[in-house]
Amino acid sequence: MAIIFHPSPGLILFCDFSRGFKEPEMVRSKLVTIAPLSTVEPTPPQAYHYKIPKQSMPQLGMFQDSDSWLKGDMLYTIGFHRLDLILLNKKGPDSKRQYFKDRLGRDQMKQIYQCVMHGLNLSKLVPHI
Repeated sequence: MAIIFHPSPGLILFCDFSRGFKEPEMVRSKLVTIAPLSTVEPTPPQAYHYKIPKQSMPQLGMFQDSDSWLKGDMLYTIGFHRLDLILLNKKGPDSKRQYFKDRLGRDQMKQIYQCVMHGLNLSKLVPHI
């Protein structure tokens, strides 16, 4: 189910790229800019890559097999309809589904913003972040 809120910086979500463009992506409403993650380590890592340790990711098999890498040179602006919270495969005390809602910390986000600046070829601005 698609999200209906503007995600906070550092929130990790699933993104469905299999759909074509839909209206919100064309009319500039309900949009968010994301940096994708990969479990494949870049060879060699560049200034626009950031390693996210598996301890910061959801405690699920696919995220716990290896660290994840943020690709700060591959930004996307997408509609909310492509994003979903990550289901944790368990129910809470109220028998409702539980989703991963943890956010990356302030220090991690600072490094991620720096990676994005490198990816945008704005490395001179990195010391000001």
